[in-house]
Amino acid sequence: MTNRVINFYAGPAGLPVDALKRAQDELLDFAGTGMSVMEISHRAKEYDAVHEEALALTRELMGIPSNFKVLLLQGGAHLSFGMIPLNLLRKGRKADYITTGNWAEKAFKEAKLVAGDNVREAASTKAEKFARLPKASELQINPEAAFVHFTSNNTVEGTQWHDFPKTDKPYVCDMSSDIMWRPFDVNQFGIIYAGAQKNLGPSGVTLVIMRDDFLEMCEAQDLPSYLRFKIHAEKNSLYNTPPTFGIYILRNVLAYNKSIGGLKAIEANNRKKGELLYGCLDKHAGFYKSFVTEKADRSLMNVDFFLPSEELTATFVSEAKKNGMVGLKGYRDIGGIRVSTYNAVTVDNVKTLVDFMEEFAKKNG
Repeated sequence: MTNRVINFYAGPAGLPVDALKRAQDELLDFAGTGMSVMEISHRAKEYDAVHEEALALTRELMGIPSNFKVLLLQGGAHLSFGMIPLNLLRKGRKADYITTGNWAEKAFKEAKLVAGDNVREAASTKAEKFARLPKASELQINPEAAFVHFTSNNTVEGTQWHDFPKTDKPYVCDMSSDIMWRPFDVNQFGIIYAGAQKNLGPSGVTLVIMRDDFLEMCEAQDLPSYLRFKIHAEKNSLYNTPPTFGIYILRNVLAYNKSIGGLKAIEANNRKKGELLYGCLDKHAGFYKSFVTEKADRSLMNVDFFLPSEELTATFVSEAKKNGMVGLKGYRDIGGIRVSTYNAVTVDNVKTLVDFMEEFAKKNG
C-alpha cells in the first residue's frame, strides 16, 4: 500500500483502506458464489444479505428509529432536489429553503421549477459569496411551510451547520458531504438525503432517510414510477436493479465505521483534524487566508483558504502532489485551496498536510 496517496479530493472521495481491502479479497469469489458481487442477481440471497446489512448498519450507526424508512436509491442529490418537491409539495403545500452555497442554491432552483411560488427563500448569504451561514435572526420562516430545507455542509464554500437552524418546522436536509460525521438526533428531520461519494462509499448510491409522516405526504400517482418515494419504500429499494456494487462498498464502509467505535469515534477524529488544520491557518493568518468569515461556521469536512498569489497557489498544489497529497486545488468558482477531510481522511493524513503547510509558509511567507 506504499503507493497510495493522501486523497483530499472533494468527491468522489477516498474510502477507508479496510473497506477496499475487503472488496479486493472478495472481488473474484464473493460469499462462495465463484463470482463477483457485481455479477450476481440483485435477487440472489447472497446479495440480499449485503443489502439488508447495509440498511441495518445505517439504522444502527445513526440511531434511526422504526418510524423512518431507509432507502438506497440512485441519481445523487441532484435527483433528490426534484423528487422531494415532486412528491411532497402537492395540494398547495409550501416549503422554505435556506440557501447557503452552490448546492443549496441548486436545490432551491429545482424546487422552484416544480412548486413555483409555494417555495420561498427563508434566508441567503449569497450577497457575501456564501462565506458565512445566516444567523438565527436572519431566518424568515413561513408559518405555513411544511418543512425547511437546508444543506448541512457546503462543500464548495466550506461552511457547516454545527447547530442546525433554529425553527419549529421539520427539516429536509441534503447531507451529502457530512453524513455520519457525528451522531445527531434524526427525529427532527422529515427527510435526510445524501449522495454516498463523500463519506459513505462510491458515487452511484443515494441514501434517503424518510420519516413515515413525510412518506404519507407523498401523493404522486401521476409521476413516473421511479420518481415515487412510496414505490421505493414498498419495494425495499429493489424496485429496479439497484447499484449493487456501490451498496456492497457502502456496506463495507459502514461495517468498518462500526468496528472503529461508530460515529462518536469518527466525530472525535474529525474534530482533531479540524483543530490541526484550522490551528495552522490561524497561526499563519497573514499568509493563509480563510474563505469563511465566521469561525463558528467553519466546516470540518471542507476547508477553503487562499495564498497570497495564484502563482503560490499553483506551487502549493504542485509541491503537495510531489509529497503524495492530491485533490487540493480549490473549486473553480472560488479558487485557492480546498482541503476535504471526510471521514476516511485520517488524523495522520492531516498532520502530514499541516507539516507541509508550516514549511511552505516559512519558505514563502
